[in-house]
Amino acid sequence: MVKDSVYKSLKNVILVSMIVVPFIPFIMTVGTGYYYFTYSLENSTISSMQRIVDDHRLMIESFLTERKADLEYALDAISMEDLKSPDTVDHVFERLQRKSTAFFDLGVFDGEGVHLAYHGPFKLTGKNYGREEWFKRVLQNGYYISDVFSGFREVPHFIIAVCREEKNGKKIIRATIDTKIFNNMVEKVRIGKTGEAYIINKDGILQTERRSGGELMTNDPDHLAYKDFHKGILTFIHKDVKGNTHLYATTWILDNKWILVVRQEKADAFKSLRLAAYLIILISMAGGIVITSLAFYISGKIVKWIRKTESEKGDMEKQLISATKLAELGEMAAGFAHEINNPLQIMKSEYALIKTILPAIKEKKSENFSDDMKEIEESMDQIELQINRCSKITHAILKFGRYSEPVSQAISLKTFLQEMIDIISKKASVNGIRLSIELSHDTPDIKGDPAQLQQVIINLFNNAMDAIMERHGVSGGILAVKSGKRLTNKHAFISVSDNGTGIAPEHLKKIFTPFFTTKPVGKGTGLGLSVCYGIIGNMGGSMGVESDTGNGTIFTIVLPAIS
Repeated sequence: MVKDSVYKSLKNVILVSMIVVPFIPFIMTVGTGYYYFTYSLENSTISSMQRIVDDHRLMIESFLTERKADLEYALDAISMEDLKSPDTVDHVFERLQRKSTAFFDLGVFDGEGVHLAYHGPFKLTGKNYGREEWFKRVLQNGYYISDVFSGFREVPHFIIAVCREEKNGKKIIRATIDTKIFNNMVEKVRIGKTGEAYIINKDGILQTERRSGGELMTNDPDHLAYKDFHKGILTFIHKDVKGNTHLYATTWILDNKWILVVRQEKADAFKSLRLAAYLIILISMAGGIVITSLAFYISGKIVKWIRKTESEKGDMEKQLISATKLAELGEMAAGFAHEINNPLQIMKSEYALIKTILPAIKEKKSENFSDDMKEIEESMDQIELQINRCSKITHAILKFGRYSEPVSQAISLKTFLQEMIDIISKKASVNGIRLSIELSHDTPDIKGDPAQLQQVIINLFNNAMDAIMERHGVSGGILAVKSGKRLTNKHAFISVSDNGTGIAPEHLKKIFTPFFTTKPVGKGTGLGLSVCYGIIGNMGGSMGVESDTGNGTIFTIVLPAIS
């Protein structure tokens, strides 16, 4: 077994070395490559999104600027008197339509906001727009591009209006932009499967429809993430109200009036990055399998060669020793058998002899023999008592020393503790230690493994007696054992206290730490209390200690009671 364990340890060392040494540079290389690759790919994806937003912004602004310029040209080229004519308005609208089909209707207004002439599907001539927000703005700024609104039509639309000053007053021309054409132009951005573009105003109201859900003039539920003003193009990752994470790119357009939003689901945007990650993981796993397989194969071959060399070298020595060892073992076994058998045979013979002659002595009915008979009977009873007692003690010791798999069962705690006290009572008596036993009649039963609990109690008893003997020698020591129930009736407690040397305050926090001991070298491993602590914890209980240096120690165990 020693050789096998040495070979196994050697193989493990070789195996770990052959796996770890190449794995470190392998993982570092893969990790570094993955970092720079993902960094480059992320930047490429974000840059692509920024280019799309910038191109789309230029396209939208160019479209609106061109429509505004078309209206300005018509306003500059035609006098107010001519513009009042319906035929002139129709002619102007036809020319505008030839330049862009986005024009939906056309209207002419005087300086008071009265609709003088109109070309379009609605009956708007004569209506007064003097109080409308768009009219006030166009008078103030000379031109105005509105948000989407309903107006008199009660249909979502937006307008472009231009104003010019003449001798006879102001003239205003206004055109409605076809929202479907404008919406399609904005929405035509297609990035992957989930990319979309839309426009909102400063208040977060949709100016174009959102492909993922959102109608004109409705509130964009996600606008709080990008409503703040910023220069240039802002890219960020944000989770929307539905819980989906998107990559966003936003920019302000139309003199910071609207926000153009382009977004794509993060998983879709970084799909190639995820695919690359899978490939890198696959390559890493394949490389790891190859390295590990080679390490197992080579380490096995090396250890096999070493084992073969050692085997050949010591083969003759093993053969020479083998015969001698077998003979010695045979002689020793025979000697052990005789050593044990002889006393047993003598005891058996003497017992049989007494049993044989005792009836004959009784038949004589002599008064001279009555006292002798009584003594013989008492001796026999004493022999039998001592044999039974030795057997009981032997069985208890064997039971304590025998290893068995842990088995959880009901334990009568009061009876169990009394058995443990019986085992150590002789040792306590020899060392002048008085036992103080208070096992309450209402001590609850518990559930656990008896062998493991026995190990805990015996360990506490032995530690207590060692501390007592260190302080008092062979007189004056007291070992107290108590048991009972807690006030809640849901737990049982065991208390083991002594009047020994106690534990120093600086050692109390370490008392349950593995390998910590205050005993001299060779007299303690420091594992006893740590193992006991673990056993009690596994049984669902707790273990505590109180100590006063020079006055003694109290260990308390609390365990769940059986309902």
